[in-house]
Amino acid sequence: MILVDALLSPNAYPHSATPELIETHISQVFLTGDYAYKIKKPMDFGFLDFSTLEKRKHFCEEELRLNRRFSPDLYLSVEPVRCRDDGSIVVGGEDGDIVEYAVKMRQFPTDCLASNLAEKNTLSLAVVREFGGRIARIHRQLPASEADDIERAGIPTHWRDAMIQNFQQIRPFLRAAEDIQRLNRLEDWSMMAWKRFEARLWERYRQGFVRECHGDLHLGNLVVIDNVATAFDCIEFNASFRWCDVMNELAFLTMDCDSRHRRAHGFAALDEAVAQSGDYDGLRLLTSFVVYRAMVRAKVALFAGTAPVSVDEDRYRDWVRYSELAERSMRDQAPFMVLMCGVSGSGKSHLAALLAANMGAIRVRSDIERKRLFGLDPTDSSDAKSNMYSKQASDQTFAALEQHARSVIEAGLPAFLDATFLHRARRDQFRALASQLGVPCITLVCEAPVAVLERRIAERLERGKDPSEATAQIMHQQLKSAEWPTDDEQAVCVDTCVENAHTGAQRLLEARLLELV
Repeated sequence: MILVDALLSPNAYPHSATPELIETHISQVFLTGDYAYKIKKPMDFGFLDFSTLEKRKHFCEEELRLNRRFSPDLYLSVEPVRCRDDGSIVVGGEDGDIVEYAVKMRQFPTDCLASNLAEKNTLSLAVVREFGGRIARIHRQLPASEADDIERAGIPTHWRDAMIQNFQQIRPFLRAAEDIQRLNRLEDWSMMAWKRFEARLWERYRQGFVRECHGDLHLGNLVVIDNVATAFDCIEFNASFRWCDVMNELAFLTMDCDSRHRRAHGFAALDEAVAQSGDYDGLRLLTSFVVYRAMVRAKVALFAGTAPVSVDEDRYRDWVRYSELAERSMRDQAPFMVLMCGVSGSGKSHLAALLAANMGAIRVRSDIERKRLFGLDPTDSSDAKSNMYSKQASDQTFAALEQHARSVIEAGLPAFLDATFLHRARRDQFRALASQLGVPCITLVCEAPVAVLERRIAERLERGKDPSEATAQIMHQQLKSAEWPTDDEQAVCVDTCVENAHTGAQRLLEARLLELV
């Protein structure tokens, strides 16, 4: 307490400060105004060991190193905390004995936490979507698993063991028969899923999908500053907690958004992340990872007190919330396929993005997959790729769309196929796929006046941030050659100029799905 009292004095800092203390079970964070200083408590939990000054220094340095991968502007330095000859405590400097170490961060208002914004219903869907794309790009740069290193953290059996441990550690807290039966169902389902996906998990490990990730990616560890969401506070104290399959990491954010009644935000982030990575096949593991992450959060909530838990406690309500979410996730879903049809500028991609988020679906976008085939990122220019729009390239693009659509549907998720689909043969190709997979297929035609199409295309090209590079000239050619759906295709038409067009489109889709089921 002497150190804490000293660090609550403005004189302890090399800058003007009005210190306040925020305390967690493993850290003390001193807020000073412009900066925050985080000190680790001297404790040993087995999975976490801060028991010596040298270990605390090491993990402060690890915290700085690891978090700079996600938020370089937030994490500034590791500062020594010194005791001078006169007994005063200061942060930084050269004089005095080092008695502690602190991670120095830029301070931000807690109102900016994504979790608080979600609670106030002010968390932007666009902000979370953009973060999903950015976290996928960060994942691509992180250290990856090595095929011949089966002792390394993150191997599939480590995840299996952690999954089993969750159920073992939760069980002593429960007394009601209903709760125990639910836990048993979740455990049985999880073990069957492990057996079903074990080979696939090992294959992903060998392919480098297991990486040194954030490890604790939920809305409470995202801060939104200037309409940009940034991850912070990754797990530094235990490598096995952060080495995981990238889909496991995305599942945590998806699950957390769902638990906070922001399911659309979770799917917006997931949708954009998969569009960036192309990891549609990994979606087959999503439900298993969502259930696992929900059980982790349930366990952490229960650990806030002793066993057993009482039904009138907040932690019991958290157990119910997370276990019900897990059970809801593992039930068979009813996937479907939607073909977005329309010329360039008709609002297909914007509408598909909103519908996919709101309906818990995944988009597969032809503009992105075409560029991926040529080694380009979504917003790269195709100027140097003269054959990118050849018939062969188009056939390869739609073959990729078909492969990804199959992965999405077989993962139990609805798929929105975002292409022009202006020719009957292409629509028939995917209607046949949907029939083969046993799911309904609906063509959603997006319409807008020509003047609006031209304006949208001009604005999009000026921004230069969209995967589509179609010009107004291409749009007019599409209008001339389009083979619009006929009555036998039972297409749904949407005027994308109408305010909140996605709301009306969703109603139309849901009504048509009821007819087709």
